[in-house]
Amino acid sequence: QVQLVESGGGSVQAGGSLRLSCAHSASGYYHWRCMGWFRQAPGKEREGVASIASDGTAKHADSVKGRFTISQDNAENTLYLQMNSLKPEDTAIYYCAATYFSGSVDCPLTDPKRFGYWGQGTQVTVSS
Repeated sequence: QVQLVESGGGSVQAGGSLRLSCAHSASGYYHWRCMGWFRQAPGKEREGVASIASDGTAKHADSVKGRFTISQDNAENTLYLQMNSLKPEDTAIYYCAATYFSGSVDCPLTDPKRFGYWGQGTQVTVSS
């Protein structure tokens, strides 16, 4: 059983900042966990924003590099996405996702089909 609950979305002006959180829980044993943030704007496909592995290895999409930072607090079972210098094109519903492996893997970034568990999403709106 895996539960993911996002929070922290909202409306900001361009240039502003937001921090998204994803509280997660999983029962059972796993060796390796990949978690990620995806976003989906109206009329567009879901796209990968950032992902992070159990060991903290992080990846960020080119469109957000230098502006967004993914991190995790394993003690608190919480995933974060710090978003700075927000642009109107960042407006979307942001989803937290997770997937689990029995061995160490290079975590995916762009393919949502590789993540098996999803939160309900949180809206981020950036106005110009």
